[in-house]
Amino acid sequence: MAAVHGLLSHPQQNKMMASSDYPDWMTAEHKTGTTIMAVEFNGGVVIGADSRTTTGAYIANRVTDKLTPVTEKVFCCRSGSAAATQAIADVAKYQLNFLSIEMGEQPLVKTVANVFSIPLGGMCVRQPFAIGGSGSTYIYGHCDATFKGNMTKEECFSFVSNAVALAMARDGSSGGIIRLAAIDETGIERRVILGNELPTFYEG
Repeated sequence: MAAVHGLLSHPQQNKMMASSDYPDWMTAEHKTGTTIMAVEFNGGVVIGADSRTTTGAYIANRVTDKLTPVTEKVFCCRSGSAAATQAIADVAKYQLNFLSIEMGEQPLVKTVANVFSIPLGGMCVRQPFAIGGSGSTYIYGHCDATFKGNMTKEECFSFVSNAVALAMARDGSSGGIIRLAAIDETGIERRVILGNELPTFYEG
C-alpha cells in the first residue's frame, strides 16, 4: 500500500517510469516536414508544394493539399503541424471574410499577401521567391542559381515544379505529388503533377 501511495504522490516519477517501459520510437517527439514555395512572375505569383504529411516516420497522408485559399485570390502555403496550420488558415479566412464584408469588396492581394518570407523573428521582407519547410534546405543553391526575374507564367511553373521535385528527391519528409497554383489578375490556375510525371534528375 505504501508503494502505491508513493507512486501516486509523484506523478512525474510515475510518468518517467511508464515511458521507460516503451521503446524510444514510441515516446519520441513527432517530426514534420514539407516543401513549400512561392515565386513571382511577370504579372503574378506561382505557389507550389509537395503533398506528404508525416508523423515521425509514418506517412499519414500522401496527397495533402498544402495550398490553402484564405480569400478568392489569396492563398497560403502550409508547413509544420497540419492541425495547427489548418486552424490558423481558418482563422485568417474568417477574419478576411469580415474585412471583405466591411469593405464591400474582396481585399486587394497586396493588402493581404504579397510574396513575403516571415522568419521566426517576425520581420517581414518582400522577396522575388520564398521557400520553406524541411525540403527547402536542399534547394536554396539551386533557386539562387536558376531564378530569373520577369519570368512568364509557364517559365515560373517550370521553375517551381523543378525546385519542388528536387527537394522531394532529397528530403525524406517531402514526397507524393506536386500541387501548383498561379495567381494573377485573371484568377487562379491550379495544376497537379502526379508521381509518375514528376521531373527527374540525375541520381547517382
